[in-house]
Amino acid sequence: MRVLSGVQSSGKVHLGNYLGALKQHLELQAENECFYFIANYHALTTVQDPEVMRQRTLDVALDYLAIGLDPNKAALYRQTDLPEVCELAWILSCVTGKGLLERAVSYKDKIDKGLTPSMGLFTYPVLQAADILIVSCDFVPVGKDQVQHIEMTQDMAGYFNNTFGGGEEILKRPEPRLNQAMIVPGIDGQKMSKSYGNAIELFDTPSATKKRIMSIVTDSTPVEDPKDPATCNVFAILSLMASPDELADWEARYRAGGTGYGDVKKRVHELFEEVFGEARERREMLARDLDYVEDVLVTGASKAHRVAEPLMDRVRQACGLATARLAPSYRLARNAVTPIRKPRTNG
Repeated sequence: MRVLSGVQSSGKVHLGNYLGALKQHLELQAENECFYFIANYHALTTVQDPEVMRQRTLDVALDYLAIGLDPNKAALYRQTDLPEVCELAWILSCVTGKGLLERAVSYKDKIDKGLTPSMGLFTYPVLQAADILIVSCDFVPVGKDQVQHIEMTQDMAGYFNNTFGGGEEILKRPEPRLNQAMIVPGIDGQKMSKSYGNAIELFDTPSATKKRIMSIVTDSTPVEDPKDPATCNVFAILSLMASPDELADWEARYRAGGTGYGDVKKRVHELFEEVFGEARERREMLARDLDYVEDVLVTGASKAHRVAEPLMDRVRQACGLATARLAPSYRLARNAVTPIRKPRTNG
């Protein structure tokens, strides 16, 4: 099965990104053909400092590789290295009604949070649909809050196929695959988000991470009193990291009383370090070998080109759009895929 997903380069990757998406991405790479992209075009809706954009794009690549993405199994690439995405987005915008975009819940939510309603933000679902459709994927791993965007992508594929397909499915209808962790709460209890400033970053320093976790908002219930785990922000995060047996033990301790929120926060920090301590060291090593990281991204883009280019040829033909025929040597150079060397371990 072919899988597609992406992560915005709009801020540091956080625990919500990992539990809500990246963890499943790593699991899927073992038995599927996976395409994972760094959504730097999407990030332009919030990041408009070029140096910050460059650094955050690199950060996402480092984060993915540090947590275990295998570039010989999954294609990792920058959105900007696949120009067919923007071309397809324009074509989709020509067959998509404005009303569909006005119903996007995420757009309304961002406006409510004070983000400027640019056209990029408004047409975000069209570019997202192009990202998905350009590689003809079978399914997209998403959280529950992103299902609407997959449904909109399905609609746009249908609009194009009905308009230009002549009874043929040129753009493949993707299906959502729900993650087990639907929504990861931030330190304030809202959904964890870069935009909301409530995230626990994956690769902050150990001391900064501990300080962040210890600042998770809780109520003022005394230590000795029973507590309701269903309404506790710390327990909600713990439930996504601890084993079922350990979680059952913590739930019993909550209901019995005598357990302070500080004890639970300390355990969340311990679990965090168990998962990300070694990954932090790998990331530091990778940051000293940026040529390797670039090799990974270039090779990933080449893999994506091999799928996207023939699809765009079919799309252009269906629309009656004429383009110059490129020399075979140029196409070969663009689509060349070479083995990726291993990163240096020192220096």
